[in-house]
Amino acid sequence: MITDERFTAYINSLENGNPSYLDELEAYSKKTQVPIIRKETQSLIRTLLVMNKPKRILEVGTAIGFSALFMREFMPKDGHITTIEKYEKRIPLARENFKRFDTDERITLIEGDAADVLKQLAGPFDFIFMDAAKGQYIHFLPEVLRLLETGGVLLSDNVLQDGDVIQSRFAVTRRDRTIHKRMRDYLYTLKKHEQLETAILTLGDGVALSVKK
Repeated sequence: MITDERFTAYINSLENGNPSYLDELEAYSKKTQVPIIRKETQSLIRTLLVMNKPKRILEVGTAIGFSALFMREFMPKDGHITTIEKYEKRIPLARENFKRFDTDERITLIEGDAADVLKQLAGPFDFIFMDAAKGQYIHFLPEVLRLLETGGVLLSDNVLQDGDVIQSRFAVTRRDRTIHKRMRDYLYTLKKHEQLETAILTLGDGVALSVKK
């Protein structure tokens, strides 16, 4: 991650901007402290979608629907997004946002725990965005790999945990040690997995960009 905020501010100032409704949702997320994808991650996703033109996208972790609606703007017109959310308080907000802004119904929201929902999906998907409970990434991975087609992209967000992931487990608060270990295990698995080629990028809060061989 870029620790000098001036670099981040400068890079973000070069962006072309989003549709006004996404700016509205972003402002709402800041006001209500609902985390959404950072500007730097938005730029990476936009580039990947324009470059690869995925038509079947899977998102693990909907929140209020910002990232799904963002991806909808840049995927092919005949593409479709399936997104999974289990947090009951956010599901109605996401559904309302999809009702308002997904006018051609290219987004399907599935309610439930991704650990269960993933097993029920058939796939394949050519782009999967992982942005759910960070400690669960390692548990989701086997089903995610089953669903990801050969040549498909897996993008995992927030993998550096504000830098905590590089710390010794003894430097991390006791309550965070489980997620710290699981994220380190996840990154190790992504880098060593025979089916994946992975780059870990230090933008935003860290993203892992993986391609299935």
